[in-house]
Amino acid sequence: VDAAGENSIVVAAGANANLLPEDMEEALNEIAAAGILLMQLEIPMKTVHFVAKYAASKGVKVILNPAPMNVLTPELLSCVDILTPNKTEAEMLSGVKVDNTESAKEAARVISEMGVKNVVITLGASGAVVYGDGETQVISAPKVNAQDTTAAGDVFNGGLAVALSDGKTLAEAVKFAGTAASISVTRMGAQSSIPYRSELIASGIMKEDLNQKDS
Repeated sequence: VDAAGENSIVVAAGANANLLPEDMEEALNEIAAAGILLMQLEIPMKTVHFVAKYAASKGVKVILNPAPMNVLTPELLSCVDILTPNKTEAEMLSGVKVDNTESAKEAARVISEMGVKNVVITLGASGAVVYGDGETQVISAPKVNAQDTTAAGDVFNGGLAVALSDGKTLAEAVKFAGTAASISVTRMGAQSSIPYRSELIASGIMKEDLNQKDS
């Protein structure tokens, strides 16, 4: 972690590399009953393809965080409802240099044309660009003093899934997710930095009973 809170991460796949499609057979009923499936690319691509295709066939909303970056086929992207690349991943996917919100909008448009329904490009302190149905929105992020950005992407994607499962629109869910990620970067560590729901309520992003149990 550098002085600005930015991190460098090396992935050692370990057991993740051995998670194969046949290992998912026992979980298919649970996947079919779910409202949302959230995945990233730390497991074999054939497993990602298998699960995404199955979930899509059952009408389950699929969110894919393309990290670490890998080849995303048209077949896979057609199963994805929301793709959530960061700036670097968006550049690799689109071929567009992303250095501001305007270039991020163009990258999102290019990625959308590859077959994915909605694209959310995360831009750290600059918020996120949301592209879907030919329309683009820029969702700002709270201004914070970042200490450690480790797990910020994971927190964002988890927050996105939570908000969508609560019935929020995509733009509302991105705002919620960005707030969660902004809180996380003010703390050191990964799991230890994840905020509770009550912290997001206190931030004003959610209009819910403050006595609701943390989750």
